[in-house]
Amino acid sequence: MSGTYSQLLLHVVFSTKARTPWISDDIAERLYRYIGGIVRAEKGVLYDIGGIEDHVHMYLRWRPDGSISDLMRTVKARSSKWLHAEFAALHDFAWQEGYSAFTVSKSQEDAVKKYIAGQAEHHKREDFKSELLRILRAHGVEFDEKYVFD
Repeated sequence: MSGTYSQLLLHVVFSTKARTPWISDDIAERLYRYIGGIVRAEKGVLYDIGGIEDHVHMYLRWRPDGSISDLMRTVKARSSKWLHAEFAALHDFAWQEGYSAFTVSKSQEDAVKKYIAGQAEHHKREDFKSELLRILRAHGVEFDEKYVFD
């Protein structure tokens, strides 16, 4: 084969440190655009992004020669720096240390996008902790609950 062909689709979830509700609606719109620019600069494609005050969901295509850990380190570092510079009230803002990443089948793309778009409504019924544990279990991820949250 003369080339590398891939379709590496990921649903990534990450939270603010201690799940502090820093991301108001007016900040979210600008933050999501900024994160999209980071993903593009790292040669990925951000298909969808959303969340609520204390966490973010991204649906993206990633490249086969890059690690998701490097991408997430870059997304968090650059977006934190930008938030600190753009919003004086967010001088204490920080992201949690980790993240969760799940592969997505192209056939499930619409479902993932709908899920991300419905975050505000969804979180009227379920908190972030319950949501993340449910997603981890649905994807068969092995974990010890005492280490999932800070």
